[in-house]
Amino acid sequence: MKKVWLSSLVKSEEAVKKSIIQLKTYGLEANGHFWEDDLDKMAWIKPREELLAADTSLWAILGSVADFQTPSLRYGLSLLATTVKAQKGLSFPILLLLSDGTIDSRELPTALKDADIMSIADPGLGAKVVARVHSPRKATQPDYRLDVYGNAQIGQWFEIGPVDDTWQGAMFGVSEGNIIFQAVGPKGSLPSQSTLNYPMQGLKMTLGGKEFTAWAVKNEIGATSSYFSKVEGCPEVILFGAFSEDDETDVFVVELK
Repeated sequence: MKKVWLSSLVKSEEAVKKSIIQLKTYGLEANGHFWEDDLDKMAWIKPREELLAADTSLWAILGSVADFQTPSLRYGLSLLATTVKAQKGLSFPILLLLSDGTIDSRELPTALKDADIMSIADPGLGAKVVARVHSPRKATQPDYRLDVYGNAQIGQWFEIGPVDDTWQGAMFGVSEGNIIFQAVGPKGSLPSQSTLNYPMQGLKMTLGGKEFTAWAVKNEIGATSSYFSKVEGCPEVILFGAFSEDDETDVFVVELK
């Protein structure tokens, strides 16, 4: 049976039960939790395993317009969406269930921009969710890999790398927060040890009116290897890509909140 995982930003048991019952009426198994807004403890990672389960076919997020405009909530949801899509593919469906008002998807963080947006009061909600579960969209694969790891013990780490290409070095920058460590190793897990070629720190750059601080290495990064960056704080935007010594270079930009 197809399953839906529901994250509720709204602290209302009645609203959550109503949503779950509505989904079950249409033959969808639904379970969920109340979202914990605690970035210091990296509580956003808690439902990751439930979302990565093979039978979880859609992630629904219930909240108000104000919830989806709250920076800490946007950041946590963005990180979780990033790691889930890294594991299940960019076409994994995400649904924003609004308890009020409307949202312009263009104003959402990058990982949520392609989410479906529906009203919880929509009488056809159940049928639309069923259709979405059984008709996944084809997502365009970017030229990069991006994943994120986090818990109170290891901190917050971003993993980047190319899909098919080879980078002659890698660079990672943040608009807010601080990079405190970098590493290179096999893709898919944090390396236990790492050798860095010509590591660089504190590189400054400006993009779109925002100031970024970046770290970089000259290690070759291919389809089976990754660059890892440990970050303190909550960057609004990250940029990354192959390292270049040119004043102008192509980078990938991802909004996180």
